[in-house]
Amino acid sequence: MYKSLKLYTAIVLAMVFWSFSFIWTRVAIHSFQPMTLITLRLLIASILMFIVSKSTGKFQRLRRKDFKWFVLLAFFEPYLYYVGETYGLTTVESTLASVIVSTIPLFAPVLAFVVLRERISWATICGIIVSLVGVFFVIYEPGGGFSANPWGVALLFLAVFAAICYATVLRKIPTYYSTLNVIFYQSLLGLIFFIPTFFLADYSAIHSIQVTRESLVALFMLSVFASVIAFVLFAGAVRQVGVNRTNVFVNLIPVFTAIFSWLILDELLTVSKWIGISVVVIGLFVSQMGKLKFNKEVEEVI
Repeated sequence: MYKSLKLYTAIVLAMVFWSFSFIWTRVAIHSFQPMTLITLRLLIASILMFIVSKSTGKFQRLRRKDFKWFVLLAFFEPYLYYVGETYGLTTVESTLASVIVSTIPLFAPVLAFVVLRERISWATICGIIVSLVGVFFVIYEPGGGFSANPWGVALLFLAVFAAICYATVLRKIPTYYSTLNVIFYQSLLGLIFFIPTFFLADYSAIHSIQVTRESLVALFMLSVFASVIAFVLFAGAVRQVGVNRTNVFVNLIPVFTAIFSWLILDELLTVSKWIGISVVVIGLFVSQMGKLKFNKEVEEVI
């Protein structure tokens, strides 16, 4: 009982930290340009993970034969994912961003079907359709048309695509590496992509940055809680109960983000948005139903 409570508390905490990440990003971009923010976030997170892994004796050297897979991993996430998410959040509200990003578990089986020829269930197809209807309700205002910036929505779906590709490449990473070391190397190698992009995109405007205490706190929270602790908690849960059962908790992210955005950022949540969020969450649960049933049957046989 205690072990289960501890496990699910860790999963929920990861969802809370990732929900807050949308709000922390919205606060931080008031002071930092998007690429500056991402680069600093990854730099702080990489230094922190290196210190932790070294001090605990869990540091593992990257093997040469695995280098190409880690570079590809880092390209999709953090690089492409953070570019889509952070730039998307410059034009789209936190709640909508979290709703779109929460559809990652829905579309992952589609890529697995296309690339790996894995079977896609009717529950997943129904879940995708239901959730897309929910996204429509979130971005559409009755009588006012579409309230969200289409480029911002497109960038957020780029983040979704990047996360799905990341999950596919992650299968190529040997189990030799601990979770902390995988996250450390993907963050460290991500800087190979971020630093040159920073000099191209933000360096000329760095002298005009006006840093506030709120933005510094938001940067710290993103680096420590969203980029390190949440990943470690979630990955640890995946290893114990499996990715499908853990992914169900991703459904909580848009709900938490909506509540936090309303309380902290004073984002207006209309009836249609609440309906949309509810429909997206229902779609996510529908998509996971078959997988959960299958996992349960397997556990009972074992």
